[in-house]
Amino acid sequence: MTLARAVSRCLRKYVTFSGRARRQEYWYFILFIFLGSIICGLVDTALFDTPHIETAPGSIEVENNGPVATAFGLATVVPAISAGWRRMHDTGRSGLYLLYPVIVIFGVGIFTGLVSGFAPLAAGDFGAVLAGGYVLVLGIALFVMFLSPLLVIWWLTRPSEPRDNAFGPEPARPG
Repeated sequence: MTLARAVSRCLRKYVTFSGRARRQEYWYFILFIFLGSIICGLVDTALFDTPHIETAPGSIEVENNGPVATAFGLATVVPAISAGWRRMHDTGRSGLYLLYPVIVIFGVGIFTGLVSGFAPLAAGDFGAVLAGGYVLVLGIALFVMFLSPLLVIWWLTRPSEPRDNAFGPEPARPG
């Protein structure tokens, strides 16, 4: 499968969350999004304004919120999620597994807010948040929160199931 074919297939299936997507199709589409974001950022810089650049000892921050990059990001977020959803199906998992990091982050935030109160959390007083006796539980939750995106990436890199599964027939081999 080529990059152009993968991008074409993913854009044709813009909101299709059923079926399966092969590993090459998904990762070529992610490469397209990455390269497209860089190109759109360069176009924004050339056409509209120079990016806001701040330098400090040991760090450089670049901020570019141009309309071309924003439009590209908004146009590709839904097909990226649907391609990831189908990719999870191809590995034999429900597409909901793609949302696992979001669920974990939401759960950790709710847990922290309920235990310490939302006022110190909203004020950014993390010292008060960590002063409670639940630091061990919060530490474990933060560890799981750190690992959850890595686990999803690992699932997305797994080989296809070599047979039909509950989510559909095996996709045609690229050729």
